Amino acid sequence: MFALVPVDTFGYKLMLLLHIVTIVVAFAPGFVLPGLRRKVAAEGDGASRAFAAAAAANDTRIHGPALVLAGLFGFGLVGMSKKFYEFSQPWISVGMLLWFIMLGMVFAVLLPAEKKVAAGDASAQKLVGMAGGIIHLLFLVQVIVMIWKPGL
Repeated sequence: MFALVPVDTFGYKLMLLLHIVTIVVAFAPGFVLPGLRRKVAAEGDGASRAFAAAAAANDTRIHGPALVLAGLFGFGLVGMSKKFYEFSQPWISVGMLLWFIMLGMVFAVLLPAEKKVAAGDASAQKLVGMAGGIIHLLFLVQVIVMIWKPGL
């Protein structure tokens, strides 16, 4: 089955490498930052605000763009698969939908909430936690879809 995919080409392997690396860059902080947030919160409001500002800056410059690139590289993989994988396949359609939802969660919910915390709105911290939890859940479902490929 997988022999039909041009996995031995340099271009396909490079695209796959870029896809995986950008996924790691996009999601690694989501697993590290919640623990750090709790530790920083114990140090007081000033530390929490500075931490939230740094997290928002990183989401804007590094993690959000990495999430965008991860999806674009995924699109490239589908396009390079010589019609073995197609955008109309259910697992790819579900993966794209999850990716768009994650983009919305990061840029429309998580990032604005982090900026509010950085500006002194401590109540937005709950929104940061909620958005982070939803993104974790979406990421898990995304990985399941990519591994089991339902509908293929």
